[in-house]
Amino acid sequence: MINQSLSITKQADTVSAPSGHHLLSLGRHKTILIEKHAIVRNTWLLMVLSCACIASLAIGTMPISPKEVIAVLLGHGNAMSQFIVQDLRLPRLLAALFTGAAFSLAGCLMQTMARNRLATPGIIGIDNAAMAFAVSSVVGMGISLAPSAMALAGAATATALAFGLAGGSGTRGYRFIVAGIGIGAIAGAVTQLLLSQVSIDVANSAYPWTVGSLSARDPFMVNLLGAGIALCLIACLLFSTQFALMPFSDQVITGLGANIKHIRILALVLCVTLTGLAVAVAGPVGLVALVGPEIARVLACYRGIPLISSALTGALVMVLADLFGRTILSPIELPVGIVTAVVGGPYLIWILIRRTSRTSL
Repeated sequence: MINQSLSITKQADTVSAPSGHHLLSLGRHKTILIEKHAIVRNTWLLMVLSCACIASLAIGTMPISPKEVIAVLLGHGNAMSQFIVQDLRLPRLLAALFTGAAFSLAGCLMQTMARNRLATPGIIGIDNAAMAFAVSSVVGMGISLAPSAMALAGAATATALAFGLAGGSGTRGYRFIVAGIGIGAIAGAVTQLLLSQVSIDVANSAYPWTVGSLSARDPFMVNLLGAGIALCLIACLLFSTQFALMPFSDQVITGLGANIKHIRILALVLCVTLTGLAVAVAGPVGLVALVGPEIARVLACYRGIPLISSALTGALVMVLADLFGRTILSPIELPVGIVTAVVGGPYLIWILIRRTSRTSL
């Protein structure tokens, strides 16, 4: 498995791999540097994620044994088990996997770009703007587009506004951050205004788009998100060497011969793409973009930028949160956004306390 430490370099064939790494040749002058620790870490994460997926497919109102779940996935099993697993639970599981990976990977990119572990894609108003556009479609504002398509349009609009209002300050200045916060606040207020002007039935139909839900998601958007994640992961691997420079100062990055502006724009484009597609599928699921990368950094012992590990941990968090929300009060279902907020809130407080204590020392 290729990991976030991948780097493509032009070296002589006689160059050996540094300690703790594998050197894979791609041709006469190109090699790939792969960290051994990351291979082991990501393999374990993938195994744990696979077990969580089996549990998600097996546990529910009508429980199915893991052996039967595996049989259904292989094309066997009885008709009832195939219906429950393939038609009811598997599409929801794929939505959880894709959205969790997208939110967490986008969060890792945003935190690296901002050099702040508390930064998330919501800092530029993507989540709230996507939510406002989706709700406007649900409540019937004369817009014929589907809520998922409107959510994607809202994410793109928020990004464009943040860039326009920030002017020439780029993606790191206070103007950009403040512009994003303002856009998010306005979008949130618009959402509340729209919901206050419609009947209770219409408001209830728009409710999942305000808290985040994986129930009855659009299959086309789920597949589109899966394709988007695959492309973004490939881009992250190809440009991981450049992304690894972002934690350094601008002077150091420039001195190493890299174009910091191009690196940040590429990271922001990937972040916006991942977040926009994820919100278009599940709505604004809170704190996954914060918790996923933080867990990945702990597992990576804070070495490098854990891009692949962040995607895997984000997917794991989302799958477990959805499983918990489906089963804890069964047959009543808790939206996954509420579960992640309840779990991620205390975790966020713990991070703040730890950072404060380190600063005071």
